[in-house]
Amino acid sequence: MVNKILIANRGEIAVRIIRACRELGIRTVAVYSQADKNALHAEIADEAVCIGPAPSRDSYLNMGAILAACELTGAQAIHPGFGFLSENARFAYLCKRCNVIFIGPDASSIELMGDKARARETMQKAGVPVVPGSDGLIESLEDARKVADAIGYPVMVKATAGGGGRGIREVHTPDEMEDAIAAARGEAGASFGNEGVYLEKYIIDPHHVEIQILADQAGNTVYLGERDCSLQRRHQKVLEESPAIILDDKMRRVMGETAVRAAKACRYQNAGTIEFLVDKNHNFYFMEMNTRIQVEHPITELVTGIDLIKQQILIASGEPLPFRQKDIHPQGHAIECRINAENPAENFRPSPGRIASLHVPGGPGIRIDSAVYQGYAIPPYYDSMIAKLIAYAPTRDEAIRKMRWALAEFLIEGVDTNIDYQLAILKDPDFLAGNVDVGFLDRKQLQTQKKAESAASR
Repeated sequence: MVNKILIANRGEIAVRIIRACRELGIRTVAVYSQADKNALHAEIADEAVCIGPAPSRDSYLNMGAILAACELTGAQAIHPGFGFLSENARFAYLCKRCNVIFIGPDASSIELMGDKARARETMQKAGVPVVPGSDGLIESLEDARKVADAIGYPVMVKATAGGGGRGIREVHTPDEMEDAIAAARGEAGASFGNEGVYLEKYIIDPHHVEIQILADQAGNTVYLGERDCSLQRRHQKVLEESPAIILDDKMRRVMGETAVRAAKACRYQNAGTIEFLVDKNHNFYFMEMNTRIQVEHPITELVTGIDLIKQQILIASGEPLPFRQKDIHPQGHAIECRINAENPAENFRPSPGRIASLHVPGGPGIRIDSAVYQGYAIPPYYDSMIAKLIAYAPTRDEAIRKMRWALAEFLIEGVDTNIDYQLAILKDPDFLAGNVDVGFLDRKQLQTQKKAESAASR
């Protein structure tokens, strides 16, 4: 077991990792940008090192500065969290070269699954169903149109190194193809430094269902149930829940076993997520693998009772999984709402600034993962998510009611937030009936209102 870990991240995930390390008796090192000097993760870690100016490229993406901080403090391992360098194969490789444990998969697995076109080929060879599409990258407009004609419109142009909804364009007619490829390539090049794109059939109104897996260094791999992440706005997740109400026990088992097969096909170790699209006929297709911990991991922790961050650390330290598939029995229902500093009434414009007043909800079954506090100034340089509110109850209906009241009690003044928007989702009749898909939020204009009015209506 390592005795000191550096957390190469910020915000709520850095705080979450620090707390897990404390429970394991491991000392922690926080790294922070100049803009995050007073951030919570820098305040509560055992040690903190400034790694550069505010822009991410000069700090949280600065591999040299992070590895230098590791050497300076004597940290034996790095936990990358999610985002930033968490799925950067070169960084994982450099950690290994520097004899620093990277708490995540091997660089080769990150590289393989990070290349969406190669990942598709690997899954096909392993017998994992994939969305019909191109064999490898699209090299020309003519090739793209031929593939689209063969699989049928609409199609999706997708960045091979993509993530976070970037580098994706829908194409409904042959005339749209050229502009879509150019736009996807341009966005992918700017975001990931890789302009490669491939083509996939556009599945109409699917559910986005992902399977959480854990794999130790001895080859033991298990799945820990699923999460329905269909509530998305412009390909960005907004609300997640577990279990997925569209799955029955048989399909849940088949998808879980398929996810394990997918993980073993790339010799995967540590925590990972296999993401699937599920169509109206309950056919499911591999979409991608996230080779890191997910933002929405808390809902899996609540329904399984398994601390995923601790397991990541233990696996990276060479410990075997303390359970097998037969020991995992998810129970109850969990919902996570992402709380963002943004204004839904103004096209979700980010709202950085100082938090003048803060009151967080509590009670049985309520969990908050956050790094904000009263008086904290949210910087304008990073993602707008400032908290994750999670509700757990024996049933979905109870979890929804619990989440409604928790949102109504959640007070953040000084910045705009999407709390009322989340309340509107939880009141929507189609959401309550489970009639949602990945396009639900983009199609629907949800009406928000004051939390006090919303609470009174219940």
